[in-house]
Amino acid sequence: MSATEERWFHRRGELAREGWESVVDAATPGWEHTGLRVAALGPGDELALEERGIERIIVPLWGSFTVTHTEPGGTAETSTTLAGRPSVFEGPTDVLYLSSGSTAVLTGVGRVAVATAPTPDVRPTRHIPAAQTPVELRGAGSSSRQVHNFGTPGALDAAKLIVCEVITPSQNWSSYPPHKHDEDVPGHEARLEEIYYFETAPVRGSSAATDTAFGMFSTYSSPAGDIDINAMVRSGDIALVPFGYHGPAVAAPGYDMYYLNVMAGPGVERQWLISDDPAHAWVRDSLAGQAVDERLPYTS
Repeated sequence: MSATEERWFHRRGELAREGWESVVDAATPGWEHTGLRVAALGPGDELALEERGIERIIVPLWGSFTVTHTEPGGTAETSTTLAGRPSVFEGPTDVLYLSSGSTAVLTGVGRVAVATAPTPDVRPTRHIPAAQTPVELRGAGSSSRQVHNFGTPGALDAAKLIVCEVITPSQNWSSYPPHKHDEDVPGHEARLEEIYYFETAPVRGSSAATDTAFGMFSTYSSPAGDIDINAMVRSGDIALVPFGYHGPAVAAPGYDMYYLNVMAGPGVERQWLISDDPAHAWVRDSLAGQAVDERLPYTS
């Protein structure tokens, strides 16, 4: 693994801290605007989210959780139950957006991700049921994928966070054509850090072992900075994209791929605007007229 890949790509558990399997935040070298925490909880376990000035989206990966939270200016606790799902490949889950003025404690059984972004701006806490999550079938043909837009600007009133999750069926490509969002070009591109958290699994009905599942992910340099990630990814791996063209993310034959995207940036406006790599931008037009992969959508 190259030096730049070691800096920006991390295997499951390499970022463990304070009872969490993985932590990305302002203490991560070269990182500023986004964060992610991932953990597995069992009966009797709990994890605290005590720091204020950070907005969060709690995303059950599998299992169910209770979030006991205290809202800004209050002392009374509120409990929100997240019903969750059997796995990330079973369609959308309900999520909880926590105000940047809130503190919380997580309990439950399963695996959970917490997307974060520092901000002094206080927006209201909101529970988003799975049934209210916008599900988008993006792309076509072998570039078809399923996107759950629970934390995007059109679905959620957040201050900084832009969060979604993507399911890419076996043999399909996503995050393609390669694109970037590392400079501010009004109306065209927005500067955003991005975190990719991956999970992979054998296709439904397969007898393959879960730990054999993998996909591929690539990021390469742009004028904003030098970066080089060409990695075989498995469940729990994390890629950090501070700049550069990223994609494709490819699901290997026989295995499905999931990733959680966490984005935020320094701009005043919360918007996802991208620029395709000019060398590959033509591929987007080539998808016109192709049907969406008939395996989608994935549901429970």
